[in-house]
This record gives sequence, C-alpha cells and structure tokens, in this order.
Amino acid sequence: MNKKLLFSALIFFSFFSSRAQTVAASPEYIRALTSRWTGERFADGRPRVSDDLLRRLKPLGLEDVWGVLRNRGYQNQFEGNWQVVNPDSVMTGRVVTAQYMPLRPDFDSLVRAEGKAEGRGQHGGTNSWPIDILVDGDVYVADSYEKMADGTLIGDNLGNSIYAHSHRGVIFYGSVRDMAGLSEIKGFNGFVKGSDPSYIQQMMLSSINQPIRIGRATVLPGDVVLANKWGVIFIPAYLCQEVVITSEVTQLRDEFGHQRLREKKYLTGQIDSQWTDDIKKDFLDWLGHYPGKLPMSKKELDDYLKERNY
Repeated sequence: MNKKLLFSALIFFSFFSSRAQTVAASPEYIRALTSRWTGERFADGRPRVSDDLLRRLKPLGLEDVWGVLRNRGYQNQFEGNWQVVNPDSVMTGRVVTAQYMPLRPDFDSLVRAEGKAEGRGQHGGTNSWPIDILVDGDVYVADSYEKMADGTLIGDNLGNSIYAHSHRGVIFYGSVRDMAGLSEIKGFNGFVKGSDPSYIQQMMLSSINQPIRIGRATVLPGDVVLANKWGVIFIPAYLCQEVVITSEVTQLRDEFGHQRLREKKYLTGQIDSQWTDDIKKDFLDWLGHYPGKLPMSKKELDDYLKERNY
C-alpha cells in the first residue's frame, strides 16, 4: 500500500510541476478539468462545443439557464452588474481564461521568461498573450481583481485584435480604456466592471487557461458563456446541450401557458402547477401546430419529452 501511495504521489507532483513550467495550462490539465466532456476538443484541450449550440443559446433567458444549472448542483456560475459595451447585443462563445495579479517583479520575470521560451510575443505587454491564442468563437474572460485605475486590460487597438481573432469580445472582472472606441468595433462586445483613461501598470499576467473567479462565479477554460445586458452565466461544456434543450422547452411551455391564460382556457393555478393529462395533451397538440420553426429538431423534442413529466 505504501508503495502505491508513493507512486501516486510521484505522478501527482510530476504532473503539477510540469504544468507549472508553462504560462498556459497544458492540454492534459484542461482535459482533466473538463473530463466530463466527451466530444471534440481543440488542440489546447478545451471542449469544442458546437457552433449550433452557441447559436441556440443566444435567445435563451438567464433565469432558465440558471435554473438548469442549479438543479445539477452548479449554483456559482452567474455574475451580474456589468458595464456593457453594446447592451443590445447578446454574446455566446467558448471561454479562454486569464488571471492577472498585482505586479511582483520576481514572479513577473519568471512568467516573461516562460512566455519567451514558449514563443509568445515579446513586443508590448503580456496582456496581449491571451489575445494571440484566440480562435473563432472564443470569448476572452479575465480576472483582473476589479482594478480600475491603471488596470485597463485593453483599449480599442487590442479590442480590434480580439474581434479579428474571435469574432466575439471580452468579459473582464476589471476595467478597460476607451469605451467609445470599443463601442465602434462592429460585432464586438465587452462586459466589464468599469472604465478608466489610464493604461495598465503595476499589474501582471500570471496564467492562461487556468480556473479563475469572476465575481461569484468559478470559470474553467472551455466553459460556454451566455452574456446579455442582464448578466453573465458560465456553463460547463458537458451540460451545454442539456441546458439548451431544457431552456428551449421551458420557453415553449411559457409561450403556450401565456397564450392559454390570455385565452382564459385555464386558470393560473392550473398552468403554474403540475399539468393535468388534458393540459399535456393540449400542449403536445399546440407544438404540432406551432407557427414557425421550432428551435430544436423533432427528434430532440421527442427524446426530451419522453424523459420528462412536464
């Protein structure tokens, strides 16, 4: 038994010591963090949730998504009270994380040396490194510990670079500069805690694609984000499909219920409680004559309804 424990300890420490030698988390570590995901992955190890799910996530309500996550035990995935660059635009995407800390020269020197050995850009600040690895569909999510003055992670130049790489935007638990310039980047969006005209100083990048904290939420690389003017929610990749189909059906149930209440066909208590067999039958008939295209395929809907008691 002691030999087995010693062997396990050696593996554990060799794994974490090798991971500590890079600025970004290794693909092996990201796969371990997101081990419940069984689908396609990027070369860096992050789950590659489909573009179709990202598209279907956009019109869903934060409350519906939050409800699904809460029921699965994920109660710390939401953060509100943002300043939004383009409030009327909804953003979904796959998360790339970055952690910033107050500058400590010896640690910063190590990070810069590691970054140089990894071939990261040596012109400008290290705050450009997370941007360099973004791909289409990524959302750059950073914890900059809510630093306002001298904590601005980007201005409009880096904002343009972010959009060119990802066609998305940013979520910063901190600040940016030049909100006016950022708002002029067509398609870009940003969710930040504030803005300031100063530039970044006495601050350092400490890691990329490690777990981070965004306010009251714990965020992993490869999470899927839904961000709108009412808040930001981070979804574990392996739950994204369940979140989407469940929230879509919830919206359809609400649409049906509201319509029937306006028609005075049912009482409020009948709609707000567990449905009777007659209401379930009415709902299925209503779905069969739904005006327009349903958000999910018929098979997805049929499979979902087989498993549920409304």
